[in-house]
Amino acid sequence: MSSPVPPPFAPVANAPSPTARRTRAVTLAALLALTALCLAWELWLAPLRPGGSWLALKALPLLLAVPGVLRYRMATYRTLALFVWLYFVEGVVRATSDRAPSAWYALAEAVLVVIVFVACTAHIRLRLREARLHSAQAHAATPVS
Repeated sequence: MSSPVPPPFAPVANAPSPTARRTRAVTLAALLALTALCLAWELWLAPLRPGGSWLALKALPLLLAVPGVLRYRMATYRTLALFVWLYFVEGVVRATSDRAPSAWYALAEAVLVVIVFVACTAHIRLRLREARLHSAQAHAATPVS
């Protein structure tokens, strides 16, 4: 006898909440924007050397986080929330030391870093709260023997 097939739009037991999906979307959008800004800034917009700069390689670590963000990996969100502050420091230093237009790109980098950090932190807190709630509900549903 075959098991009953669930309806096509039935909620999955551990499916992310709509709020978790929104925080992931904000994180992903800001992360991709930060990556694009880093590449464009160092290659075309205001490179330190004509023809581009090796500093464009700073975008690669950001791209490494994209698969983990897409898969809701908590370790990726935690690591990204800590690691992204290196880009913030670079943005603040270059915003105060470079001339325009590079200073404007540095300021945009710092703003995007703050958005990534806030979205990652919100996602982490939300997922931990949901896990505690799920654990408490599972514990309450267990029969006492």
